[in-house]
Amino acid sequence: MATILKLENLCYGYVDGGFKRQILENLSYEFEEGRFYTILGPSGSGKTTLLSIIAGLDKADSGKIYYRDEDIEKMGLGQYRRNKIGIVFQQYNLISYLTALENVEMAMTETENKIPKNQKEVAYALLEKFGIVKSKADRLVSKLSGGEQQRVAIARAIASNVDLIFADEPTGNLDTATEQEIIKVFKNLTEEFGKTVIVVTHSNEVSKLSDSRVLLNEGVLKTME
Repeated sequence: MATILKLENLCYGYVDGGFKRQILENLSYEFEEGRFYTILGPSGSGKTTLLSIIAGLDKADSGKIYYRDEDIEKMGLGQYRRNKIGIVFQQYNLISYLTALENVEMAMTETENKIPKNQKEVAYALLEKFGIVKSKADRLVSKLSGGEQQRVAIARAIASNVDLIFADEPTGNLDTATEQEIIKVFKNLTEEFGKTVIVVTHSNEVSKLSDSRVLLNEGVLKTME
């Protein structure tokens, strides 16, 4: 499979109490198209920091990140975030005074990617694909359950017609049954939609159902057997 995201010699650290703490140490890794990855690691290993860097929300001290062989800094981090990736947060980060439908439609208006003209119909269909029927799509997201809000967040992440989805502890606030449902949604993103999904998680239940389990430890990424 082709490489969609390449990390090359990433380094990142910060000064704490007069000491430099190195989080990433010449980290290199390649993510392939159409696979569901989970990144695991001990608490404090830097999983969320790594995700922030590869999602263009933060910058490494040194090293390069390539999206389909293009340096994301040369592309422009704003353009990268707007047109190449979707992000799903643990706290959902939905706009509470908008409906589920409006949250998804907003993502469509913010991208420069090609979006169908019948955006409302597409948004309804996308939400329904992830278990949010029309009556719920028309509700304020604040009136939906945690699991439903996370489904809306996933629909929003792919509504801008991107191929790469990042998620930071997306099931951390959910009960076990709802966690299983959300995992199935992520698997569906790769199997049916052909997306590449990279999830930071501490959950073994999430990781064991992914295509590739990757361990972040002592500043480097290694594929787990």
